[in-house]
Amino acid sequence: MIRLCFVCLGNICRSPTAEGVMLHLLRQEGLQSQVQVESAGTAAYHCGERADSRSRAAARQRGVELPSRACQFQASDFDRFDYVLCMDSSNLQNLAAQAKGNQRQKLHLLLDFDPNSPKGRNVPDPYYGGQHGFEEVLDLCFSACHHLLQFIKQHHLVNQD
Repeated sequence: MIRLCFVCLGNICRSPTAEGVMLHLLRQEGLQSQVQVESAGTAAYHCGERADSRSRAAARQRGVELPSRACQFQASDFDRFDYVLCMDSSNLQNLAAQAKGNQRQKLHLLLDFDPNSPKGRNVPDPYYGGQHGFEEVLDLCFSACHHLLQFIKQHHLVNQD
């Protein structure tokens, strides 16, 4: 079992979108029993809340559900996950400060898995913008999660194809 955690600041827009997209892709490929997916925030602002209604609406239009409730990433979560996929460099730096030893190797920017995206690119936070921002986040998450899933299949699920 490969365990993924998508992380943004408040865990109500970007990271639950990435989680929902990855769950969607895993169901399409019949791999949901082999890859566990969660999301979290570096801050506890929205713990217990569902994803932002605008994120849920945009995702639903593409057939994607965002089922999670916001929670805060804890230092102990490094032991639970194989990959911690940050939406931006600020959250990556925050988690790197908490990581000990080889835990830093688990940290990645999500968009670094997308060969069509420049290295170090952040998923923009759509919270204070219009609907276009939520659509852009979905586009970025679909592309990056597709490539991340190909990476996982190649490096961890070698008997799948």
